Amino acid sequence: MKTEDFLSDDFLKQFKTADQLNDFLAQIQKRGIEKMLEGELDSHLGYDKHEPNDSGNSRNGYGKKKIKTSYGESEIKVPRDRDASFNPMIVPKREGMVQGLEEIIVSFYAKGMSVSDIEEQIREAYKFDVSTATISRITSRVTEDIVAWQNRPLEPIYLIVWMDGIVFKVRENSKVVNKTVYIAVGLKRDGLKEVLGMWLGKNESVAYWMTVLTDLKARGVEDILITATDNLNGFTGTIKSVFPESSTQVCVVHQIRNSCRYVV
Repeated sequence: MKTEDFLSDDFLKQFKTADQLNDFLAQIQKRGIEKMLEGELDSHLGYDKHEPNDSGNSRNGYGKKKIKTSYGESEIKVPRDRDASFNPMIVPKREGMVQGLEEIIVSFYAKGMSVSDIEEQIREAYKFDVSTATISRITSRVTEDIVAWQNRPLEPIYLIVWMDGIVFKVRENSKVVNKTVYIAVGLKRDGLKEVLGMWLGKNESVAYWMTVLTDLKARGVEDILITATDNLNGFTGTIKSVFPESSTQVCVVHQIRNSCRYVV
């Protein structure tokens, strides 16, 4: 995923400030990096956490490390081993992050990626010889966290939920193709915004939005007072079928964009 493509869509202006958006992306990136590091340590030790072992080496808590990315400076937890022989490949000691990593982590947390998709992107991120077993352990750690984030419970009521599909380019089977990230941002009753989820699909369609809405309801959303969407044909009816009391407002950004088509 190209980060600049993800950030360029006008939809993301629904965040009150650029700092709020950067904070969200930085948090997603931090989660992904820390899980990849834990997977590296699993491979280094030769056994998963809580499994019995007789290797003579074991986990020894976490250290802290500051890294700089396009989202600013962030502090991450780096797992340690007792004999201090663990040197992470993705965030080497006394160095920053492996280049290209931040371009793919956000896409990990979008639904629709199979384990093989995630494994392929992780292998591409490391860009050096990593054993299949290591990649498998790293993928397992990341996948577990992705599932936890995607399925976390949501609040019963949101005042406004903005929904849009964002198109970006991604490499698939040695070809660059377009993918769509379906994203929903909710305004909570305390006035704070929350990214409810990201779902990865092909071209934006009402049928896929039905899947998104059904997922939100299954995760605890009982009502949405206002939904802000684009002019996708049939979208309003789809929303009503899942949240019948919700009022739909066409996104002002899309209204302006569509109106400009008729201005000479």
